[in-house]
Amino acid sequence: MNEFTNPNLAPVYAEIFLVVAASAILLIDMFLTAARRNITYYLTLLALGGCAVFSFADFNSGATVYTFSNMFVSDPMSNLLKLFTYLTVAMTLVYSRQYATERNMMSDNLGGEFYVLALFSMLGQMIMISGNSALSIYLGLELMSLSLYALVALRRDHAVSTEAAMKYFILGALASGFLLYGISMVYGATGSLDLGEIARAAESGAASRTILVFGLVFIVAGLAFKLGAVPFHMWVPDVYQGSPTAVTLLLGGAPKLATFAIAVRLLSEGLGAMAFDWQQMLMVLAVMSLAIGNLTAIAQTNMKRMLAYSTIAQMGFVLLGLMSGVVGADAGNAAMAYSSAMYYSITYVLTTVGTFGLIMMLARSGFEAEEINDFKGLGKRSPWFATVMMLMMFSLAGVPPAMGFMAKLTVLESVLSTGAIWLAVFAVLFSLIGAFYYLRVVKVMWFDEPADVSVIAAPTDMRVVMSLNGIAVVALGVFAGPLLTVCTNAMLTTLST
Repeated sequence: MNEFTNPNLAPVYAEIFLVVAASAILLIDMFLTAARRNITYYLTLLALGGCAVFSFADFNSGATVYTFSNMFVSDPMSNLLKLFTYLTVAMTLVYSRQYATERNMMSDNLGGEFYVLALFSMLGQMIMISGNSALSIYLGLELMSLSLYALVALRRDHAVSTEAAMKYFILGALASGFLLYGISMVYGATGSLDLGEIARAAESGAASRTILVFGLVFIVAGLAFKLGAVPFHMWVPDVYQGSPTAVTLLLGGAPKLATFAIAVRLLSEGLGAMAFDWQQMLMVLAVMSLAIGNLTAIAQTNMKRMLAYSTIAQMGFVLLGLMSGVVGADAGNAAMAYSSAMYYSITYVLTTVGTFGLIMMLARSGFEAEEINDFKGLGKRSPWFATVMMLMMFSLAGVPPAMGFMAKLTVLESVLSTGAIWLAVFAVLFSLIGAFYYLRVVKVMWFDEPADVSVIAAPTDMRVVMSLNGIAVVALGVFAGPLLTVCTNAMLTTLST
């Protein structure tokens, strides 16, 4: 109990700073009019920068530090994922500012809740990423989820957004119940919520295997919902399409990194002794996600809905990486597999942010650029941003030199290292099928006549960040080595402690 009364606060400096900053921004925003809401925007970006300073210092130290009676851990994996989370949220806010303003999401009535809820959602993700106890992981998950529920329903006068919020809330509560029930069964079997103690109890055979397997099933179901994997994907297309695009990006971006982190924490660190069981579950989820996600996306004409099914398919690859590590047998093998999944998650998030950012760039007051046909002739209207969008589509499809190609390649190498050649072939075949709907967008942009000839009006900061986003997708594909090395070293350090 002494560590609770006098804890080491150094590992949680970023979280403490964010709580103070978000609360201060909320109070300051109360005194701002809609015309001065840019102050809230800049303060939010400043808060993200402050968090990055603390996390980068921790990452640079390379140390693994536990606090709050081992409920919270600061290690290379958590700090690396947090840094990319800050980057993702910052890019999301830059892309969203004009879109949200034009749709009265930052009016005098609503204020700057969009920014504050985004920060509190990110706080939940940070707690999830660093959670070393099933309790702290669940608390972080609920903080993130409740903030996202409110964000989806932020446009209270918009019937479609309200419907999406209701679906997301009901199904999200059900998934949280799955996860909590699974955690409670694991607690009943092991007598602890600490992941290290759960791992020791499972390895020693002191815990009832039957109860652990039942708990594991519910935990995997809860994780699959948060990732949007089949058959727990039913919320993804409707919520992605119904939410304001700015909120869709907050849903489909950084939370995937946090969900990846808790999957590693719960499955590998906590239930590594049950690896054979959960690897089989993940394999089934991955196969179904790749098949249903890619096949259903072909039939979509709505861009957001297509990207939602694309997300389902992309999460199939993340699951393939997670299931490829042989826990306990070879730390290096597990680190390579998990680092491939981490690299894939980062790749997916950076690409998705740019894709939805371009959708918001083409949108304007009273017009949502959500249909694939809305991208007709973009190459003639703006060759540069059509090129950026093409790079995003190439990355999602796994076409070189975009970083998505290297991401898919590293995951496939991990799968092949397990001897599951049929699974790698299956993933490649459905990637080829998925390439069709990505390349269809490229064809519409470059070979069709423009359906809209209006000038693309976007703030300077949005144009600059969008350009850098496109360049990064290629640069991190051509020079993938450094990032892959960082991911591998982070995972190796995390698994060896």
